[in-house]
Amino acid sequence: MYLRHFSLREAPFSITPDSAFFYSHEGAQAALNMLLVALRSGEGFLKIVGEVGCGKTVLCRQLLKTLQGECVTAYIPNPDMGPDDLLMTLMQELGIDAPQTLEGRKLTRYQVHNALRDCLLSYAEAGQRVVVCIDEAQAIPVRTLESLRLLSNLETEKRKLLQLVLLGQPELDDKLSRPEIRQLLQRITFSEYLGPMTAHCVPTYLAHRLATAALSEATDTQVFELEAAQLMARLSGGVPRLVNILAHKCLMLAYGENVHRVNRQHVGLAGLDTPGVRALAPVSWLSRWLPWKSRGPGRIVQNDQQGAAQ
Repeated sequence: MYLRHFSLREAPFSITPDSAFFYSHEGAQAALNMLLVALRSGEGFLKIVGEVGCGKTVLCRQLLKTLQGECVTAYIPNPDMGPDDLLMTLMQELGIDAPQTLEGRKLTRYQVHNALRDCLLSYAEAGQRVVVCIDEAQAIPVRTLESLRLLSNLETEKRKLLQLVLLGQPELDDKLSRPEIRQLLQRITFSEYLGPMTAHCVPTYLAHRLATAALSEATDTQVFELEAAQLMARLSGGVPRLVNILAHKCLMLAYGENVHRVNRQHVGLAGLDTPGVRALAPVSWLSRWLPWKSRGPGRIVQNDQQGAAQ
């Protein structure tokens, strides 16, 4: 599409989480630092809570990347399952062979716990820590959370055999506040809130992602005019996912017009075309930034088609 036009080797504003594009703004770096310090100190239960689109999954993948070679890690992206299924998933992530049963009968929870305990003890004897990151943790059923608490009981006299990191939306805090799982809440020793970027971070965030996707050192990473980046910060509220969506549409518009700069009119038009932004800003306000000849969200598709034909 527009990659050759802007001298890029890959799409810079994909909403697919990719640790290569991790941007260490104040909130993200604070959360990462807390996790690294706490895990290296042997803490058992940690929590990150953040709004939708603020980069929890990218943070999680950056954490796992940083810990690579330092400890054994496992990642569970979708924990909406019962206790037994979660334990089996954890066994698979840790590469544990399921114990044999007679006549093909299903493993009991006792057998699964024993297999996990034996595996974790062997890692501990080898001097290796085991870290499990559970993403979208607000989706964990309450009875499964209780199973996680029981897992956290696995320890020696000196250390935890398993360190758990929960990452989820604010609903996770609501779930953890329920009386029946108060014991789990008491075991969370450190937590951090991951919010949107501050407005002054958005211009450097845009340049960072363009630099990461650059085809060569000659690639221009200052494609977004300062006024355009500032408007994007206002429209997105600093939420990285919304910034990415707006930036992608702006590059499509600039490509369709055969220009190499994104201005605030491009941003206004992209905002009008983005439901997540329209929920934050009224259409009448967004329309202030549009040139009279290009009002309407369909313009983005039209421009892209025109650019492809050039």
